[in-house]
Amino acid sequence: MKEKINKLQKMIDESDNIVFFSGAGVSTLSGIKDFRSKDGLYNMKYKFPPEMILSSGFFYENTSEFYKFYRDKLNCLDVEPNIIHKYMVKLEKMGKLKAIVTQNIDGLHTKAGSTNVYELHGTIYKNHCVKCNKFYDVEYVFNSKDIPLCECGGIVKPDVVLYGEMLDEHVLNRSIQAIANCDTLIVAGTSLTVEPASSLVRLFNGKNLVIINRDATSYDSIASLVINDEFKNIFKYLK
Repeated sequence: MKEKINKLQKMIDESDNIVFFSGAGVSTLSGIKDFRSKDGLYNMKYKFPPEMILSSGFFYENTSEFYKFYRDKLNCLDVEPNIIHKYMVKLEKMGKLKAIVTQNIDGLHTKAGSTNVYELHGTIYKNHCVKCNKFYDVEYVFNSKDIPLCECGGIVKPDVVLYGEMLDEHVLNRSIQAIANCDTLIVAGTSLTVEPASSLVRLFNGKNLVIINRDATSYDSIASLVINDEFKNIFKYLK
């Protein structure tokens, strides 16, 4: 393991255009459950399957049930950034990290201090009325009793991408540009089985593809470096 960490450090030292691609596994170190592991949200028992609850159709047809799940399982306002988030801030200040592309909606990269973060699936910190598009902060949504309503009477919806919805085109295009132009892509905490994650990694044409994940991925065979270990055992040694 030490040899792999030393190799990763050398790649970071020799790179000046790094992109960090983070999945749910990165936030588990902060105490947030991921989705697809055996203890993840998708393997818990609810009145409705989580995949159904987190769909656009369910949001509009069963809004109250959606918000029960949303407040119970996706409220991470009191969660703090971990060693990985903080290390990315350090790399950005060093001028090495140019962008973070994340599948996470928890806002922890931004909370840690990173400034160039592309949130593919949106964020809990932005919410808009579906009728008049008025902005509401995250506290308003989580502190509402049942369905958060706008003063115009419309439903306030989190700016998170639900199943059945399109990704934000601007965010996707900037993510594509960042990944296509970087010399080192570090992918962490994602199985790379869900689109657009899988497609985005295929766009990488740089020197070093690093995959850090608890389990194997379908991209391990083409990666420059693969580390399968707990994140805390890796990032605490990086400079």
